[in-house]
Amino acid sequence: MTTRTVMSPDELDAALRAIGAARYHNLHPFHQRMRDGKLTRGQVQAWALNRYYYQRQIPIKDAHVLTRLPTPELRRLWRSRLIDHDGDAEGTGGIARWLKLTDGLGLDRAYVESLTGLLPATRFAVDAYIPLVRDRSPLEAVASCLTEMFSPMIISERVSGMLQNYAFVTADTLAYFTPRLTQAPRDVDFALAYVKQHATTREQQDAVLDVLRCKCDILWAQLDALHFAYVEPGLIPPGAFVPETA
Repeated sequence: MTTRTVMSPDELDAALRAIGAARYHNLHPFHQRMRDGKLTRGQVQAWALNRYYYQRQIPIKDAHVLTRLPTPELRRLWRSRLIDHDGDAEGTGGIARWLKLTDGLGLDRAYVESLTGLLPATRFAVDAYIPLVRDRSPLEAVASCLTEMFSPMIISERVSGMLQNYAFVTADTLAYFTPRLTQAPRDVDFALAYVKQHATTREQQDAVLDVLRCKCDILWAQLDALHFAYVEPGLIPPGAFVPETA
């Protein structure tokens, strides 16, 4: 049996970025339709409502990762992620800003927070994220967050496209994304350095690449669910959000 060669840190970096280039959800037709102004207001509302569940689970994911990091130094560094999303006071942080986004799109906040209108496939996809960081190695848990390497690109496309193409979207509505343009690169610097330092065997490197593929699949599956229910063929499951225009 042939032994696979251990990659250098730079080769591992390139392999991680190649996964994003091939599998990140900026390539998904639903994202491209949203960017290009080809969605209805109701379809954009459905995206924001369903994406809220993912946003809500991010700090829970980060709390799981935090418990698995072995040193106070690493835990202190990771703790900033929890503050980014939960905030340090009522009404602050990424989750609060996402609710301002759904408010701005005309969705009832209590309805969004209740998760009543969530697509079943969204729930299944997002719920797969917690086991990914809880049950795999700490190295893989950190690596699962490396989709943030590609997020500034999709945020830039999303914000500029939506502001240009949708009269019902304002810069204030999309204020969630502004801090992410600095938070995500900061988080990537730490996570990527950690992965490149600690993935020193080919087995570890393959595991890191596999978990990044899995994370890309989780993000892709969320847009699959939205496209199937609200674009083509347009089969909204029982109990899920129904746009007024549907």
